[in-house]
Amino acid sequence: MSARSVVSGMAPVPFYANLLLLSLASAWFNPSLAVAARAPSPPPSAELAKHLTSIAKLTASSPTIHIPEGPFLLGSVRVDDDPYGMGTQFDDTELPQHRVWLNTYEIDRDEISLGEYLSYLYAHKLHPSKDLQHLIWHVITVHSVTDETLAQWPALYVTWKEADSLCRSWGKRLPTEAEWEKAARGPDGNRFPWGDALPDSTLAMFGQHHVHEIPILAPVSSGDAGKSYYGLHHMAGNVAEWVNDWFGFDYYAYMPERNPPGPTSGRYKSLRGGSWKSRPIMLRTATRSGAPADQRSATVGFRCAKSVPPSSAR
Repeated sequence: MSARSVVSGMAPVPFYANLLLLSLASAWFNPSLAVAARAPSPPPSAELAKHLTSIAKLTASSPTIHIPEGPFLLGSVRVDDDPYGMGTQFDDTELPQHRVWLNTYEIDRDEISLGEYLSYLYAHKLHPSKDLQHLIWHVITVHSVTDETLAQWPALYVTWKEADSLCRSWGKRLPTEAEWEKAARGPDGNRFPWGDALPDSTLAMFGQHHVHEIPILAPVSSGDAGKSYYGLHHMAGNVAEWVNDWFGFDYYAYMPERNPPGPTSGRYKSLRGGSWKSRPIMLRTATRSGAPADQRSATVGFRCAKSVPPSSAR
């Protein structure tokens, strides 16, 4: 299937969005799927609970990166004569390119780890989702993955609301889409977090496949070779990341030039960065996608950000 798809009379829609539309249609015709997605998570078995507690106790907080105030290049310049080039827009949602000013903010260097996520759930007397419990038990019992390794995995099977709640419980928040993009590409519009060089296995975790859909992930604190202009890890690949904004198909055309907050409503929440399964085009710093806020996926995680009061911005 083509990386870009066009519905007659509409702007190109991200490939992920097409899959989501199909998923929503399946839930509509099979209500049990939608009900299952909203069902409360079951308690883990006693043996799994021991591992979950162990993983939660192995948490290590991410350093925070200071992003200075100022303008940066957001979005892409339209290219029509190189359909498969990495400099070509993924779709029209990342057009047009223009400079946007952001106030000073802070953002986590690393994605939220599985250990941190499980620690948050434990503190709030919540159980991991059924899918996450199944995955953890499978990789421990079948693939002999240790608790120490799992603690450094990025959080996954996380809904947008859970990501938002975890960040807020720490006095932080999810980054806006503009904040995420500046942290990923720097002030001058890097094509990838590390620059313009094409992705390879030394720069990002991407393009992986497992016959049983077992995630192939890198530790959240790894990734120095592929770090962004400001020093953030895994802004391309590993897991795609929830951001605060609703996904606006045409938002770039009318967003404010200073501190854009994102659309006031929408159907999907924005995702950025691509994942361990993604093709290279999804790793571009300008590529956008979105998903329903209650979706859980083995390819989606997040990181937190924090506003900086003007008096302490310097």
